[in-house]
Amino acid sequence: MTIGPTAVVGRIRRAHGIKGELVVALHTDAPDAIFAPGARVFVGTPDGDLAPDPRTGRLRELVVRAARDFQDGLLIFFEGIDDRTQAEQWRARTLLVPVDELEPPADDELWAHELPGMMARDPQGAEIGEVRSYYELPQGLVLEIITPRGLRDVPFNDAFVLGFDRDARTVTLDVPDGLLE
Repeated sequence: MTIGPTAVVGRIRRAHGIKGELVVALHTDAPDAIFAPGARVFVGTPDGDLAPDPRTGRLRELVVRAARDFQDGLLIFFEGIDDRTQAEQWRARTLLVPVDELEPPADDELWAHELPGMMARDPQGAEIGEVRSYYELPQGLVLEIITPRGLRDVPFNDAFVLGFDRDARTVTLDVPDGLLE
């Protein structure tokens, strides 16, 4: 089975209890739809890439049996994960869905997976560097940008991001002096 581009919608943090329940950190604004009973998600690597089964080469799907709110995420039972020992094997995995199954972002929004490869520019249009990757912290998303001085991290928030152009593949940043040094 091949699928098109995917988006990370959650990350398995750890097992919870003895019956196979998993604590999932959310990376979606629509958890009720994505993690509804009967819905399926694909298993990814900790880095957010699809993770085929090493024995069969097929993509691994998990089907939601039940989900409930827990702290800042969800507690989820998936079909086929019936005890803590099985649940422990899924720690740190990402959960993905095909982009074409998601509601498209508004004009002033974008999916995080669109960021890598974008060119970062300053407010005057000068090139800062290329967005290599991103990662999530409790405070929010952080961009890893390859600059002439090496790899630099810039928070992806209203204080630093002035805007982006999806078609031109650029993101405009207003970075304080010294942050890119």
